[in-house]
Formats: sequence, C-alpha cells, structure tokens
Amino acid sequence: MEKQERLTMKLSSGNHAVEINMPDRVALWTAIRARLGAGRGFALATLNLDHLVKIRSDAEFARAYAAQDFIVADGRPIVWLSWIAGDRVTLMPGSDLIVPLCKLAADEGWPIALIGSTDEALTGAAAGLRNAVPGLEILHVDAPAMGFDPDGPQGAQTLETLAASGARLCFLALGAPKQERLAARGAHLAPSVGFASIGAGLDFIAGHQARAPRFMRAFALEWLWRALSNPRRMIPRYAACFAILPGLVVRAIGHRARR
Repeated sequence: MEKQERLTMKLSSGNHAVEINMPDRVALWTAIRARLGAGRGFALATLNLDHLVKIRSDAEFARAYAAQDFIVADGRPIVWLSWIAGDRVTLMPGSDLIVPLCKLAADEGWPIALIGSTDEALTGAAAGLRNAVPGLEILHVDAPAMGFDPDGPQGAQTLETLAASGARLCFLALGAPKQERLAARGAHLAPSVGFASIGAGLDFIAGHQARAPRFMRAFALEWLWRALSNPRRMIPRYAACFAILPGLVVRAIGHRARR
C-alpha cells in the first residue's frame, strides 16, 4: 500500500502522539482487505476530540490507542485540524462506517460479530444490518454486563469466545476507552479478527438512540444535538474538548510551517 499522508497531533503533555493513518475510505478498505485477506486482524479507532482529552489523563487508554492499527478522523474538528496542518483527511464517523464495512464483509465472505450495548439493542442492530446488507453473516452477538473490564478475565473470555466463533470482523460498541482497550487486547487473543470501535453506532441502527438529523450533521452541529439531548453528560465533555482546541490549532500551524 502506498504511504499515506498523516496528521500527527502531539498532546500537551508531550508524552503521546496520535496519527491519522487512514485519510479516506479507499485507503481504509485497501488496508482491511489486505489484513483480513492474509488472515491477520486489526484494530480500527475513530479519533475525536473526546479521545484526545481522555488520552491525556488515562495512561491505559493512551497505550490502547498506540496499539491501534488504523485511525480515522471522526469529527469535523479533527478534519479541520488536519487541513490546517496541511494534510487532507476525510471525515469518517464510526457510525457511518458500519453498513459500508458490512457490505465489504458480505462481498468478501467475512462473517461478523457485534459486541457491546445491550441484548435488545444488538438484536435490533443485527436485524437492521441483515436487512440492509443481503448475504451478511452474523455469527456472534455479545452484550457484556455492566462493569465489564476489557483487561480482566471477562475481557479474556469475551475475546476467546469471539475467536472460536469464526467471525472475522467485529464491531465494538462499548464506548471509549473500553472498546479501544478490548481491541488492543484482541491482537493477542483473537489475532485473526478485525476490530472496529464504533461507539453508539449499533444503538443508532437499532433505533435505541436518535442520531442528529442529517441537516445538523451537514452543518457540523451534531455536537449541539447531543449536548441538548443529554446536557448533564455531554456539556462537561464538550467543554473539555473546546478547552484543548487552541493548543491543537497552534500545533497544527506549527506542523504546517515545519513542512
């Protein structure tokens, strides 16, 4: 695969860096085909500002992110920062990747698995995906109990059961940082499985959560929809995200100048 243009954003602590190494779907699809075609798995993370905030204060999350094979831009601020830095990347929210990845899996004959959320949501998501993607084979569905620890015995059992199921592509809907930590561990316990961390994407497909209307997404206002839908949880999160933006802009400008 050709070397891709990458955006490196160094965190203020100076101890961690995050790179977007998949600038568009063509590059991502090519990389996934190469990995799964060779019998090798992968871990795919969808980078947003909340992840950058968490990486600063959560060493385990930082290590899990460093172990991700593919990282895409999930969130317009990440895309805008890349443009400021002189790199062009495409917006690829995890929720928007689920159905296209399922179509790729159906075309290639790769069975899939769904892990996370609730039993009810996964049942609805599985039905929705089968309806949207004829020929899709869903071999394994698992909704871990509350308090699930991706690094403990439960995480090991989850990955061993997944590996034994024969699934090749697994969607993780555990939320950050649990899904990225489980995906990183999967490289050792389920090495032939590709993991895609997609947050609330399966809940959207099942209809258990309402995603922002299309026009709000088009105008980069999905954050506002989520803040209004759950202000107690989301407003502090977005405040922390906005707080790190000025420093990221400065580093993106510096990256462009060095180039």
